[in-house]
Amino acid sequence: MRSDTVKSGVERAPHRSLLRALGRTDKEIERPFVGVVNSFTEIIPGHKHLREIADAVKAGVYMAGGTPFECNTIGICDGIAMAHNGMKYVLPSREVIADSVELVAQAHCFDALVFIPNCDKIVPGMLMAAARLNIPSVFVSGGPMLVGRWRPNPDSERILDLNSVFSGVGQVIRGEISAAELREIEELACPGCGSCAGMFTANTMNCLTEALGMALPGNGTIPAVDARRIRLAKEAGMAVMGAFNKDIKPLDVITSTSLENAFTVDMALGGSTNSVLHLLAVAHEAGVEFPLKAINGIGERTPHLCKISPSGSHHIEDLDRAGGIPAVMKEVRSLLDEEAITVEGRTVAEVAADAVVLDHSVIRPFAQPYSPHGGLTVLFGNLAPDGAVVKSGAMAPEMFQHSGPARVFDSEEAATAAIVGGEIHPGDVVVIRYEGPKGGPGMREMLSPTSLLTGMRLDDKVALITDGRFSGASRGAAIGHVSPEAAARGPIAALQEGDTVKIDVPGCRLDVQLDEAEITRRLSSLQAFQPKISSGYLRRYAEAVTSASTGAVYK
Repeated sequence: MRSDTVKSGVERAPHRSLLRALGRTDKEIERPFVGVVNSFTEIIPGHKHLREIADAVKAGVYMAGGTPFECNTIGICDGIAMAHNGMKYVLPSREVIADSVELVAQAHCFDALVFIPNCDKIVPGMLMAAARLNIPSVFVSGGPMLVGRWRPNPDSERILDLNSVFSGVGQVIRGEISAAELREIEELACPGCGSCAGMFTANTMNCLTEALGMALPGNGTIPAVDARRIRLAKEAGMAVMGAFNKDIKPLDVITSTSLENAFTVDMALGGSTNSVLHLLAVAHEAGVEFPLKAINGIGERTPHLCKISPSGSHHIEDLDRAGGIPAVMKEVRSLLDEEAITVEGRTVAEVAADAVVLDHSVIRPFAQPYSPHGGLTVLFGNLAPDGAVVKSGAMAPEMFQHSGPARVFDSEEAATAAIVGGEIHPGDVVVIRYEGPKGGPGMREMLSPTSLLTGMRLDDKVALITDGRFSGASRGAAIGHVSPEAAARGPIAALQEGDTVKIDVPGCRLDVQLDEAEITRRLSSLQAFQPKISSGYLRRYAEAVTSASTGAVYK
């Protein structure tokens, strides 16, 4: 056992003495050491209940013959960090999370790990750590939040999630609802603990952790407040001991074919665009070459089967009742590598065989999809030579092919002010640049601009393009991850007010009507990029981070 390094032999008497100071008995010291990596924090609604999840995991580890040791990582709430400088720190936190897990697991020689994430950057950060460490590991999330319910009058009920509040701001500006009604929505939209109720980034990543094979069935969809979540946590604790005994390691599970499986399920779900960024980062840690261009091939052959908020009216609890991720995998089974193994030692074929689709209105049959193509599309062209990503499943069909004048802004704040001020008109293409990994720095999510446009009923008339990111809760023609970014002298830095931008989602193209000579001339006339932040962690992050097209990993 790895833990023998810190507990076996006469020379380790001082180490055992410290373990005894923790109250550990001889029997506990003899057993495998299991790190229970908890991302509990009191500032994130998705994480406030994770102490209870951790207790259940530790009980499962004990039941299966291991000795658990709980430790922690940092966590940031994307929603609370949204629309201000706090969002600059969210994506960079992913690398800190991965590094912190590596440090504590290596220093204490854990034999196995159970990861307890729930929200956006914490899931991929922990997946990156698991791949990097390559010791037996199992994931169990805190689970999704239930929807909120609002009765604006006795005869109607409206289902709410966090996105309802962001969109409500635009509705107030438009005059469709009052400030008092927005206050009611604000109070009801997030009824308790869990990751926000739609197919936003957190829930997308928790669902894909199942499809990847690193979590047990139910990880992505069982609600946070459901007793099944506690039982699942106990089972995860037992499962990690099974993985330890069978010597199943993350790099046995995270392979090119399992990543393709995850992207296939992602396409069927119409998940967050951020999943592309994060799965590429996980592939990098696993040493797997997975080019961005390969994703469109997966989308071409994978039907879009689920319309979960913000794409449709269903939520994660509906997906759970319909059979969850195993049921989705059953529908797309012909497209999956069924021999790929999971942390349980079962194959994808075995997981899918046990599944039943209980509601075909939530998980459509393979032959009756919303679209024959997946819910995500990667665009290339002279405006995005290295790619850009759009949640095409959440776009209005009339925006799939769109041409309009560029309205150019060098920050999210400037674009938001223009939207609120009524300066954006139908047909416009809002361009928000210098918000990429280096330029931001930190590649902020921009839920406020998209939600404002949705609330103002412009999401089917106005496109947004950025070298930053959009929240998984964003909908409309929101094209993010434009690479190379403006700070790296990508073509997006050459755009000027009024340039004609062409979007062609079926053709996977994003172009500006300029020839290469003009783009080169404009770029050569720009002054050298000056970083917005010159001290602290973000300065170091900006110096080390790479392009979004490669997962925004470190050099």
